[in-house]
Amino acid sequence: MQHRDVVFPLGRQALYERNRYSPAIRSNGFLFVSGQVGSLEDGSPEPELKAQVRLAFDNLNAILEAAGGSFDDVVDVTIFMVDPQDTFQAIWDTLPAYWGEAPHPTLTAVGVTWLYGFRFEIKVIARVPGGDH
Repeated sequence: MQHRDVVFPLGRQALYERNRYSPAIRSNGFLFVSGQVGSLEDGSPEPELKAQVRLAFDNLNAILEAAGGSFDDVVDVTIFMVDPQDTFQAIWDTLPAYWGEAPHPTLTAVGVTWLYGFRFEIKVIARVPGGDH
């Protein structure tokens, strides 16, 4: 089995060890980031939707920074939304603060029925500087 080059954000390693997955894996110049949610420090969901989306992006950005990158390096985004008919606009209104200028990454948005108590999750693939291992 090939060695996995795992990227951990500061202060959240216990969360990933408890749930038995890696926050991100660097491979061949790309960073594959696990889905990020708007979790409070105790792991529970931020109750307010827009704040939950902001916190998910903050958690995502912490991983990208730990890998030496930023959202500008993201090439592909998948977002998951519980009840998209009611949540889409609030989520979409929050994204521009994090999304940056065009050209934007590719995007797939998926409506789901359950996200472990969360209403929004974001998963990305990024091309990171110096990530060619």
